[in-house]
Amino acid sequence: MPQQPGLPALDNTTEPAGVKSARRAIDLIETFAANDVWLSLSDLHARTGFPRSSLHGLLRTLHEAGWLESDSSGTRYRLGVRALICGTAYLDRDPVVPFATEALERVREKTGFTAHYARRNGTEVVYLETRESGKSTHLVSRVGRTLPAHATALGKVLLAELTHDEIAALLPAPLEPLTPNTITTLDALNAEFAVTRERGYAAEYEEGSPGIRCVAAVVPYRIPATDAMSCSMPIDQVTDADAQRAGELLAETAAELGQTLRRAGIR
Repeated sequence: MPQQPGLPALDNTTEPAGVKSARRAIDLIETFAANDVWLSLSDLHARTGFPRSSLHGLLRTLHEAGWLESDSSGTRYRLGVRALICGTAYLDRDPVVPFATEALERVREKTGFTAHYARRNGTEVVYLETRESGKSTHLVSRVGRTLPAHATALGKVLLAELTHDEIAALLPAPLEPLTPNTITTLDALNAEFAVTRERGYAAEYEEGSPGIRCVAAVVPYRIPATDAMSCSMPIDQVTDADAQRAGELLAETAAELGQTLRRAGIR
């Protein structure tokens, strides 16, 4: 598996067998999480490079433990219910989420649009909570899903918390586009970050999803900030002035949320 940015290189040749197996089990789970199709042993061998003999044992163990489920033929696999249980446990134990949910409700009520709460994880943002607008046609929750940080208002406002050197060390070059509007160069991103810092919120126009524009603001309870709130708006339903008002509302609401979290001793 490719080494994740920011993590030390793993020397698999010197790891104890138990540690290597644990690492491979984690890599397998992450491979399933990154693919929305059933995967066979051959598929997994091609994606990970793990020996087939090791894959046999790992798949059997993960399947028996409920981390994987198999199709009717027993030859293809996907994530099992244990993955959902553990993911939900993360949210249940995060002290920020109840406060964030209340803040998202206020944003949705005042704007009429969908509000999100997310946390940066390396080069991605992970959605922790979503409050859909009543008129939204998006019926599948984003909770637990990830998107590249450089292609979202949520990610850009969090990346703007970092220094130029930290950004350059974190992000790959060139950056992968999600739409024709996605910014794919560090120079253009850094220019965007400068505007974001001055303005107090980030904005993107069809950079992450066609037909959608977003604004986002950091929740300042950690330094640098790890969390942010956003508002997603269909481009045919808002003007630039509407988006600006939503961004200013988010900046105000996120600042209040940050103060609340700090007063509660949450870091």
